[in-house]
Amino acid sequence: HSKMGHDSMPGMDHGTMPMQEAPAMQSHPDSEKNNPLVDMQAMSTSAKLNDPGIGLRNNGRKVLTYADLRSTFEDPDGREPSRTIELHLTGHMEKFAWSFDGVKFSDAKPLMLKYGERVRIVLVNDTMMTHPIHLHGMWSDLEDENGQFRVRKHTIDMPPGSRRTYRVTADALGRWAYHCHMLYHMEMGMFREVRVEE
Repeated sequence: HSKMGHDSMPGMDHGTMPMQEAPAMQSHPDSEKNNPLVDMQAMSTSAKLNDPGIGLRNNGRKVLTYADLRSTFEDPDGREPSRTIELHLTGHMEKFAWSFDGVKFSDAKPLMLKYGERVRIVLVNDTMMTHPIHLHGMWSDLEDENGQFRVRKHTIDMPPGSRRTYRVTADALGRWAYHCHMLYHMEMGMFREVRVEE
């Protein structure tokens, strides 16, 4: 590993990273292939629920992670999701282009949810930046690596190379914003419309 020149790179000391589930080989949507707005793809991903992030690992302090969070109540919906929607967080660092699945907002079709349905959303961060992803109007029920309900959130933090899953109950009719909460990423295209219809 030291012959690869990573030893002098800040944040690249993989020996200090917390133990996690084995990374899985990641597939990518066709919209990412040969796309001038996508300059990187995660080849292997993991949930990274117990990783506090670069600069916060092994610094002598206890840093809370998603692995530390536990809901005081059971999954409020209780139903298994009827379908899964996988979205990739994509970008091009030099062009400062950000998107879902390599498709900028102006070209993206809305994500359609049927009122009352329970869906599982899988987010894969193909970029080298953290993206806090926020769905307006509905809760995001974060799952652990085994698909078990962990905690209810408004925003799901997505570290680089992560793959996280959460459940959403489409209990609010209408058109909703779904975006990166780093607003300059949202403004550059990492934004989708979610429509909940009967």
